[in-house]
Amino acid sequence: MVVLWCAFLVVHLVTAAAGWVYPSQPMGDVVLVYEPWASSALGGGAIVGVTETWVYPQLALVPMLLAKGLAVPLVPLLGASGAYLVAWAVLVTALDAVAFGVLIGRAPSRPRRVAAWFWCGAILLLGPIAMYRIDAVTLPLAVVGGLWLASRPVVAAALLTAGAWIKIWPGALLLAAIVAVRARFRMLLAAAAVTAGVIVVLLLLGADTELFGFLTGQTGRGLQIEAVAATPFLWLAVSGAARIEYSFEILTFQIVAPAADAVTAVLTPLMALAAVAVTAIGAVKAVRGASFPRLFPPLALSLVAVLIVTNKVGSPQFQTWLIAPVVLWIAFDGIRARVPALLVLTLCALTCLVYPLSYDALLRAELLPVLVLTLRNVLLLVLLAVGIRALVRVPAHHPSKTRE
Repeated sequence: MVVLWCAFLVVHLVTAAAGWVYPSQPMGDVVLVYEPWASSALGGGAIVGVTETWVYPQLALVPMLLAKGLAVPLVPLLGASGAYLVAWAVLVTALDAVAFGVLIGRAPSRPRRVAAWFWCGAILLLGPIAMYRIDAVTLPLAVVGGLWLASRPVVAAALLTAGAWIKIWPGALLLAAIVAVRARFRMLLAAAAVTAGVIVVLLLLGADTELFGFLTGQTGRGLQIEAVAATPFLWLAVSGAARIEYSFEILTFQIVAPAADAVTAVLTPLMALAAVAVTAIGAVKAVRGASFPRLFPPLALSLVAVLIVTNKVGSPQFQTWLIAPVVLWIAFDGIRARVPALLVLTLCALTCLVYPLSYDALLRAELLPVLVLTLRNVLLLVLLAVGIRALVRVPAHHPSKTRE
């Protein structure tokens, strides 16, 4: 227990500190984007998601405001930017600590200890991007929500829904839970209640056409260079047949090539179809009596992997999404989680090598970072295949198959 908590603290300290020394500004979003959004909302200016369309669901502003409050006493010592960065790291560490405590409890089983070590290793390998993005706030919510699905399904559904109103991906875990947990009707009511509450508050604050701007605002995105579907175009960029350009509207680097727009147009429908197909497989397994510990982890991981593999955005922080379902898989069904866990740890390490460590070279379409990113994207496809294979092999709950 003491060793685990010491590892947790060391990992968070090292990862937070690495953000100050790594190249390519891995903390840039926090001070260049999150802090101005929070300052504007608190200072009587524009409120993202309320008075203007925003790329994130509206609850994402809450942790940004909390960090702003935590930063106030640190400003005289560190300045506005430094104080906000430290406050953000403290906030993420505190949220992770709560979830870590729920995971290991007072006398953790061996699978939960292994899950805790995996979590620490994944954060360390992924680097500063694991802490200095809004996705880091949703990870502990997803872990706690997943751990409580069997014992507190209503609270778990509420947490996962709140997480989805910060960054959409925890909705994949909620969908997997509704398929795999018998208390699905109560969970649906809890999710609906949280969503209705958020919408009512937003309408009272003055949100109107901006209410679902985080969905409609994604339609104008191009193909981001780190997306899985962008991999062939990166190799074209190496040879000079495609270009990498910065989008000031979306604040990201995108592929410019003759066929890129066509590929981009296909990805969102493909994501929907793939998610429906994976959910259908899980639903069939649930109807046939598959147990929750066997069904939920591969279904959750497969749905999250679908969101990443078919996404026209390939931001490095997306790898954070994979940590939660694997933590839960190890905790619920440790033996079968070994391959997914090793894949996710490898994905975290490769992602850090790309961003921030060799990102400048990637923007120049140099061979080595393109090769590393290609390997990362291929492994994402492998992970999706592993998750679906495990899902297909989930047995029905029959006495003759209890040993499987």
